[in-house]
Amino acid sequence: MPPRRRARYDEDAAPYRRRASSGVPAGEDGPYGESEGDEEDERGGERGAEPRRRRAALNAVSAGRLGLRYIADLTSKDTEGVTSVEPVEDGWLVDVEVVEDRRIPSTSDMLSIYECQVDDEGNLMSYRRTRTYRRGTGAYGGGL
Repeated sequence: MPPRRRARYDEDAAPYRRRASSGVPAGEDGPYGESEGDEEDERGGERGAEPRRRRAALNAVSAGRLGLRYIADLTSKDTEGVTSVEPVEDGWLVDVEVVEDRRIPSTSDMLSIYECQVDDEGNLMSYRRTRTYRRGTGAYGGGL
């Protein structure tokens, strides 16, 4: 069997897709449903040439997913999941559980609840940490 040929840096990189700074391949939608860059759309015009279509109002599931992504991106910590989604006057309040500090044993992990407000179009309006607690403690500080 002949030895494998090593790839050279000056060879054509066509099989590899260019990635934007966020790590999403260029031309694909980012994590929040918007494409990056000033590329052409399907109709052949530039993106900025036409007014953007307004997105449909969010439902609870999509608001929860967006809130989870926003908190994960902003805190750079592991998220456990969405704990609540609540409609408000001009959007949604989403609570996300985050692992603040991993410990051994895992029942000693420190968790936090982050609350974020997402408007009807999916834009993050605000976020804050509302509570920090040890895994396994109930809502009022007791055991399960």
